[in-house]
Amino acid sequence: MSALVLEHVSHAYGTTVAVDDVSLSIEPEELVCLLGPSGCGKTTALRVAAGLEPLQRGRVLMNGQVMADGTIDIPPERRSVGLVFQDYALFPHLDVLENVAFGLARTSAAERKAGARAALTQVGMTDYAKVYPHHLSGGQQQRVALARALAPKPAVMLLDEPFSGLDRQLRNQVRDEALHVLKQSRAASLMVTHDPEEAMFMADRVALMSAGRIVQVGPPSELYISPCNAFVASFFGEVNRIAGRVEEGRVVTPFGVLEAKGLASGTAVDVLIRPEALRLEAISPGSAANGAVAKVLAARMLGRSSLIHLSVAAANGHDLHLHARVPGRFLPPEAVELGISLDLSQAFVFPAGPVSEGGHSR
Repeated sequence: MSALVLEHVSHAYGTTVAVDDVSLSIEPEELVCLLGPSGCGKTTALRVAAGLEPLQRGRVLMNGQVMADGTIDIPPERRSVGLVFQDYALFPHLDVLENVAFGLARTSAAERKAGARAALTQVGMTDYAKVYPHHLSGGQQQRVALARALAPKPAVMLLDEPFSGLDRQLRNQVRDEALHVLKQSRAASLMVTHDPEEAMFMADRVALMSAGRIVQVGPPSELYISPCNAFVASFFGEVNRIAGRVEEGRVVTPFGVLEAKGLASGTAVDVLIRPEALRLEAISPGSAANGAVAKVLAARMLGRSSLIHLSVAAANGHDLHLHARVPGRFLPPEAVELGISLDLSQAFVFPAGPVSEGGHSR
């Protein structure tokens, strides 16, 4: 039985449709990330699941019980959900232990204290029980907010951009800790984020939204390797975009021929190529390259990888400006020519259209 189910949920603010016929289920102990650009409706969907927004259309169920269906509307405090928000929402006049114990009001004082201490132990904050929130760092406040949400042992955890207020280094550390704490809690978790890297790090499955609708759902690797459209492909990072046309089920590119299954001859297409799909190699002096040749325009090291700006001659006479990403340090000098080939598993052919939201395209 699914821990949380949204069935054909729609929600509008006046004439603006924020969530449009969204259906999603989350299994016990599963962590699902609701991913998408700002304004796509992901936070509204989470708030409807929590009962913080009244259901307008559809159904919300938890562990088989109807929480909202247009006639029934169970309030948030009776839905067995833990809530973690972007701003942590800690009470400034209560110390850490009192903040965590706040959600355990229906138990005795001794049980509240014991439950709060157990939750603080889960997140490694036991030593801060008597400290007030304004004395804590952002990462520590986030841990306390997570402990407070976990203390009542909810069936479902709902997290809205919980790490976005932290700097990059701290964010990486805290979300790693949070992932293990959430898994140990055995609750089902739905987390909203706009960061594709964060979603891939945290999620068992990702539900990618655009304009109020879920576009594709699946394990992170599936959305990355087998995107259903150009929006999905480009949302997970920069892509090179090359215009082409289908002829007999194939598209000719400077790197060779790509399959274009299901597209009729004459269809205008965009070939999307991830920068890491471009493979570069030196051309030996006095020898010809086996395939396409690229001229280096610039090379920059970006820490764990190097980004190479390239110019590649195209059949229409207009050079292509492409980006290649190479692991480690690889900084060829400007104007040098390199052999260039393509990892076909990271190149995608879709019908031509406007530049998609998210990602960078060329």
